[in-house]
Amino acid sequence: MHDITPTTRVLAVAIVASMVTFLDGNVINLALPAIAHDLGGGLTLQQWVVDGYLLALAVAILPGGSISDLFGRLPVLRLGLVTFGLGALLAAAAVGPAVLIIARLVQGLGGAFLVPGSLALINSTFDRADRPAAIGLWTAWTSTVFALGPLLGGLAVDFLGWRSIYVLLTVPTVVAFALTFWLRATPGPVDRARVDVAGAGLSAVGLGAMVYALIESHRRGWSSPLVAALLVVGVVALLAFVTWERRARNPMIPPMLFGMRNFAGANLATAFIYGGLTLGSIAMALYLQEVAGYPALVAGLITLPTPIVSLLFARRVGNAAARIGPRIFLIGGPVLAAAGLLIICPWAHHFDFATHLLPGRFVLAAGLVLTITPLSSVILVCVEPAHSGIAAAIQNAVGRTSALTAVACVGLITAGPLNNVSFARLLQVAAVLYLVGAVVGAIGITNPIAPDEPVPGKLAPGDAAGETPTPVWPTAPQRGPRPGAELGTMSLQRHLWHAKRSVPCEHSDGVS
Repeated sequence: MHDITPTTRVLAVAIVASMVTFLDGNVINLALPAIAHDLGGGLTLQQWVVDGYLLALAVAILPGGSISDLFGRLPVLRLGLVTFGLGALLAAAAVGPAVLIIARLVQGLGGAFLVPGSLALINSTFDRADRPAAIGLWTAWTSTVFALGPLLGGLAVDFLGWRSIYVLLTVPTVVAFALTFWLRATPGPVDRARVDVAGAGLSAVGLGAMVYALIESHRRGWSSPLVAALLVVGVVALLAFVTWERRARNPMIPPMLFGMRNFAGANLATAFIYGGLTLGSIAMALYLQEVAGYPALVAGLITLPTPIVSLLFARRVGNAAARIGPRIFLIGGPVLAAAGLLIICPWAHHFDFATHLLPGRFVLAAGLVLTITPLSSVILVCVEPAHSGIAAAIQNAVGRTSALTAVACVGLITAGPLNNVSFARLLQVAAVLYLVGAVVGAIGITNPIAPDEPVPGKLAPGDAAGETPTPVWPTAPQRGPRPGAELGTMSLQRHLWHAKRSVPCEHSDGVS
């Protein structure tokens, strides 16, 4: 294995570690009925199997990204893998609903370190010219795993039982943990690192309360006093968090981040694009089965154009984005995705697989392929490697919160039972969100030009094992990218089932 470059090793570890959360995000859905039948608890247990994971993830995501920046990528990534794996084993052995919910909370805490930590590891290792391609390849593999989730989950439940899903989740967890010792060197912890305890606490309370409010809105409605109180607590805590971060000596989120035009613009675009992605995914998942009458397996297979297009065109798209800049992709990609949804839309109460669904899914997949990798790489390429953990965590939090908000608004948009009219309305709103994301990309994203530069902590083939390598100049590009993964946010469709950057960023005052 001496011919395997250090950067390739890092990319392999990042991909396998992230696969854990993408698998979890899509295999659990099919096990929910069997879980409820075996353990009891009914719909409440089914909801908390999903929501417990998301709630813990929301609470820990920003502190997890900051901790990764402060204490080193590998130790924190290993911590996340161990925590997630222990939670999966506990879930497999659960003897009752309470134990299973606790296990899902533990898994969520571990998952908060994995995706941001994996992207931060890539960002700290690859030079700016190669980062978009590396992130593209990461996205291609994780999206493929995500797309295969329903098939794997269904086979496991049918032949081995629901507990086997959690046992199987430990396999990539153990493999990823072992692969971390295959790396020769990685960027070490920041000197004199200090944890922003107050900032971590405020962000945890703020995001946790907001996410819990969105979860409870499905069950209790927006008029519920509990939902209103949680929203108030969440908003107040997040405002206090922003105020604290501006004054803190060692802030969890460096204030300069949101003074970077591309960083702010890409996160705002993320909010709209992921909202549209989630809304469209939910609409199709529900409509195809509940209205059109397709079997669950067929409804799952219909999502395959995204990973197919991703794997076929990832390398070209990622290299093109690195060469000419992300802006054109973050305009054209969302527009194409919106067009795909409008093709699927059942105009005049008519819906046909051959003329609507199939061509629309491929157009939508092409739009996502042009969007997702540039959207992630523009954020990571514009920050220093020392801040890549928190940068990835911020985007992850924005995307998940946007997706949850979209889920919570489904009932308001449909205003009644799901049929051709309400399905069309959901797709139209999702298309509008994509188009707003394209406008944000046009206004908020720039393509500044700067020469290649060495990356602190860049791995070299001769580096000895350890946590603090010697900086070197970039080596030959590591090729291979692609966007188009429905980066885990599609997993949020399950809520409705059960409740129904290539260069340093330009600074500006905002996205304008």
